Amino acid sequence: MRLYIAEKPSMGAEIAKCLTGPVQRKDGYLITKDGIVTWAFGHILRQAEPEEYNAKYKNWKAEDLPIIPKQWKMIIDESCKKQFGIIKNLIDKADEIVHAGDPDREGQLLIDEVLDYLNCQKPVKRILLNALDEESIKKANKDLRDNRDFLNLKKSALARARADWLIGMNLSRAYTLAARRAGKKGVFAVGRVKTPTLALVVRRERELKDFKPVDYFTIKAIFANENGEFSATWKPKDTQAGLDFENRSIDENIAKALIGKFAQKTEAGKITAYQKAQKKEVQRLPFSLSSLQVLAGKKYGYDPQLVLDTAQKLYEKKLTTYPRSDCEYLPQSQFSDAKIILQNLYNINEKQLANWAKKCDLKTKSRAWNDKKITAHHAIIPTKVKVNLMSLTIEERNIYFLIAQAYIAQFYPVHIYDQTKISIEYMQELFVTSGRVVKQMGWKELYVQNNKEKSLNEDDKKEDNEEKEEQNSLPLMKKGDEVEYVKGEYDKKSTKPPTRFTSSTLLAGMKDIHKYVKDVEVKKKLKDIYGIGTEATRATIIEDLVKRNFLQLEGKKKYLVPTQSAYILIDALPDEMTYPDSTAVWEDYLHSLSEGQGTIEEFLAKQAEFTQNLCIKATKTVLVQEHEYKCPRCNQGILVKRKGKNGEFWGCSNFPNCRMTCNDVDGKPDIEKTKFKFNNYRQMSYNNSDKNYIKSGQNEIFQQDNQLISAWDLIARENTKKMNFAPKEKFSAMPIEKNKNTKATSKYLCTRCKEGNLRRIRGKNGWFWACSNYPHCTATYDDNNGIPVI
Repeated sequence: MRLYIAEKPSMGAEIAKCLTGPVQRKDGYLITKDGIVTWAFGHILRQAEPEEYNAKYKNWKAEDLPIIPKQWKMIIDESCKKQFGIIKNLIDKADEIVHAGDPDREGQLLIDEVLDYLNCQKPVKRILLNALDEESIKKANKDLRDNRDFLNLKKSALARARADWLIGMNLSRAYTLAARRAGKKGVFAVGRVKTPTLALVVRRERELKDFKPVDYFTIKAIFANENGEFSATWKPKDTQAGLDFENRSIDENIAKALIGKFAQKTEAGKITAYQKAQKKEVQRLPFSLSSLQVLAGKKYGYDPQLVLDTAQKLYEKKLTTYPRSDCEYLPQSQFSDAKIILQNLYNINEKQLANWAKKCDLKTKSRAWNDKKITAHHAIIPTKVKVNLMSLTIEERNIYFLIAQAYIAQFYPVHIYDQTKISIEYMQELFVTSGRVVKQMGWKELYVQNNKEKSLNEDDKKEDNEEKEEQNSLPLMKKGDEVEYVKGEYDKKSTKPPTRFTSSTLLAGMKDIHKYVKDVEVKKKLKDIYGIGTEATRATIIEDLVKRNFLQLEGKKKYLVPTQSAYILIDALPDEMTYPDSTAVWEDYLHSLSEGQGTIEEFLAKQAEFTQNLCIKATKTVLVQEHEYKCPRCNQGILVKRKGKNGEFWGCSNFPNCRMTCNDVDGKPDIEKTKFKFNNYRQMSYNNSDKNYIKSGQNEIFQQDNQLISAWDLIARENTKKMNFAPKEKFSAMPIEKNKNTKATSKYLCTRCKEGNLRRIRGKNGWFWACSNYPHCTATYDDNNGIPVI
């Protein structure tokens, strides 16, 4: 018996329809003459949580980090236990299994992990479904491949999942604990891809806040020759006075003076360079998911998740091919389908698509048809199924329109134009202009906009202006021709701030991550690669940042604006997590794994080392915001205003590990007046069995009022009596236990620093234990009948 295991029920139903009937419906599977079809619900296995490896991890403690599993565990998701049991029973009965997961990295893993969990040794075939129409499914079913051919794809997905676990579980705990020491509430989630993505938005917002517009001046002149007039722009020399660091003229007086100089017309201008070349722009490629999300965001304002969800619906309606594709190319074998697809588009109830399809030339074969560029899936295109646009939602119609438009473009000629660049010398100054003459509109006919949309962002406007300059109409000229200066004028402009990210432009940033990396060599390497995240996860990552309240949507254009929590987290994290360099390199490594290069063990070893290093950094991190006061004793917490018996005072948020307190003066902690400087000695003896080293210049802080006080302050205070210091009379030291059964240095080793021994001390609220390695270790422990609660 052959068993098909699909990724989801809808896919399973479509596969069953294409097998020999009749189809018998059972609980969790379908029976046909050609075999049984069952399904998963996405990932029905999940990675175990830390506490499922060891119960002690239920409580978050810095000393437990990093948590690195020796043997990775998978757990059956509670909501999928019934379906898992059905799949298990069917596998036991099957002679052959057909893996019918989505044709990508995650789709490969989610069925393979079930087979691995059950230690399945039966033969497994792989069906690759790039479309769910009947013809595509039947064709794919005749071309089943050995599932072992996709082992490397599974390894890549598994490496990604485990790396995300290591980073997410450990660093989320590490920096949440750092936040708690500083009195912050909530969970500070850290992710391998999520965090550098958030950092892009935080840095962009700070660029906006720090931006100061700069006024500058441009000069345009009109020149004429016997064949007509044209405009040109003045280009200042590097030695020109009044320029800023970007060679812009910022002195209005100089601009005025130049206009006056040019108006004298003491000499003729001369064409010093005339370059004319024919340029060609080949057809744009069909869509990957990311390129579809970016264009739909610009054109319709759709967020990436909406685009993915809509493309998924079109796929399930059999109107378009697999949506989660990272590929923009098409297999040669599908070129023969073009006639039917274009005929359907010609007969479609949409005027523009019909007119464009009518002009297609099937003899034209664009660069998109390239088998060498195809992996498990290809670009998103229309299927051969006829579509009634009126039966679709407005979002579905718009996304289908974009997909069909890009497909039609593959059957239009290339865009051809003449590019002309001219340099003019006039009164020892340089002017330049350029022009473009279209010879063949070609595929760009589909993308010409008569009216530019008002929603263009600044980058689009800049490109639009540059294109207008290039399309100047230029008279016939040649190098060496003289031209006459007609008139000139200067224009005052201001530099523009960068625009905020939207969901679609942030997704584009994730894809083109090389633009944001710091390392020059890494930037070069990643320019033509994959960015961070995957086609299927980028939208989800952005959506999750909004749900976790790290980002908020503002305005009609739904700009992404970071919240205070985002600033706190990004400021606390080291560059290794906030800049995309490391993550982008890892994505490259994961891609190499999918092609059989490298090993999962090597990759995860590097991830574990990276995680460990960052956990160590987290223990030294202080999350202090503006208008907050860092605790000068432990250097980990912040001072928080509290109410006591004698009024308001300030105490460390890292209590009870740090018991620093000081008075409140006008709503601020009075730190300076509570400092007790020990500059006259280096060493004090404590009883006969312990030594405390207090270095000169450390300015340890001791409470001089009748408030909460650190036990170690009291110990030091007690010792100062032996050295003839005279503290206030009302300040009474809390006695150290002198019970004959309690030694000054105990047998209990401090579990935090693992260097000092624990000492039993009597404080204001009773006995407690503290480390003898103070001030290097500020650990304290509760007392339970003379025994420290460790």
